[in-house]
Amino acid sequence: MTHPLTKTEWREALLPYQQPDLRRAIWQLVNTFVPYAALWALMIYTMRQGLSYWITLALMVPAAALLVRIFIFFHDCCHGSFFASRRANRLLGYVTGILTFTPYEYWRRSHAGHHATAADLDRRGVGDVWTMTVQEYRAAPRWRRLAYRLVRNPFVMFVLGPFFVFVVGQRFAQRGTRWPERRSVMITNLALLVIGVVASLLFGWRTYLLIRLPVMILAGSAGLWLFYVQHQFTGVYWSRHETWDLITSGLEGSSYYKLPKVLRWFSGNIGLHHIHHLRARIPNYHLQPAQDAIPALQEVQPLTLRGSLKSLRLNLWDEQHQKLVSFASLRALPKPGAA
Repeated sequence: MTHPLTKTEWREALLPYQQPDLRRAIWQLVNTFVPYAALWALMIYTMRQGLSYWITLALMVPAAALLVRIFIFFHDCCHGSFFASRRANRLLGYVTGILTFTPYEYWRRSHAGHHATAADLDRRGVGDVWTMTVQEYRAAPRWRRLAYRLVRNPFVMFVLGPFFVFVVGQRFAQRGTRWPERRSVMITNLALLVIGVVASLLFGWRTYLLIRLPVMILAGSAGLWLFYVQHQFTGVYWSRHETWDLITSGLEGSSYYKLPKVLRWFSGNIGLHHIHHLRARIPNYHLQPAQDAIPALQEVQPLTLRGSLKSLRLNLWDEQHQKLVSFASLRALPKPGAA
C-alpha cells in the first residue's frame, strides 16, 4: 500500500495531538475511579448482606469494564503520555499497575519492545501473541505444534489465559531482567499482598477473593481480546526485517477496531490502534480527535466487531501469500518443494 503521507508529514500531522491535557486527564480519573470504587462498595455490601451471588456477578461486569479503562490509563503512563509530568505518569502508572496486577517498570520496558518490533517476522516474541509461520509450524516437532495449538485455542487464550497472565505470570520477572524492572515486580507484589491482607481483615478473605479474582479475570479476558485483534486480523501486515517499515507497521500491522461508542469509552479508544502505533505518545483522549481531523487516517479500512470474530480462525502466517491462515487451511497449502 502506498501511504498518502511521508514519515515526516505523519509526524507533523500527529504532533499537535501528542500534548497531554491535564483537565481531560483528571476528568478521566474522576469519571472512572469514582464509579469503580462505588461498584466495589456495592459488591462488598451484597456479599456481606448474604444477597445472591448473581447480584454481585452482575455488578462485576461494569467493574471489569472500568478496570479495562484503568489499564488504558496505565498503558498511557507507560508511554509517558497521560500527563505532561514524568513523575505523575510514574506515580499513576504504579497505582494503576497495582490495580491491574501489572508491574509498571517491567511492563513498560517489554511494551516498548513490542512497539519497536510489531509486525516484524524476524523480531517476534517481545510483548506479542505467539505467531508461527506455516513453514515454522510444519517443521516444528510434534510437541511444539501441540503447544502452539493449545496457546492459540480461544478457551485457553481468553478464559484460562487472563488468570495465568495477570494473576500468575506477572508475579515473576524473567531471567536477565534489569533491577528497576525487577524492583517494580517486587513492589507490585508487596502492594497486592498488603491490599489482600487489609481487605481480609476488613471484610474477609473469601469476600475479597470472590470479588477480586472474577473482576480481574473478566477484565483480563477483554484486555487480551483487544490486544489480540489489534495485530491478528484479516489483511494484517507482517514483513521480514529487511523490508519492514514503521509507517506500514502502524497503518496495516495494527487494526482500526471500530467499536460502538460505549465500548470505545470503556476501552479508552485503544481500538484506534493504527494511530497509537504511528505515534505512541498520543494519550487515549486525543486519539479520536486525531482520527476525526486527519483524512489520511480515515482511509484505513476499519475492523468491525462482527468482522473481528473471524480473527479466531487465523492462526499461522503464510509468507507465500502474505496473509494469516487457519490450521484447517494447511491441507490446501502446497508444501515446500511440491510440484
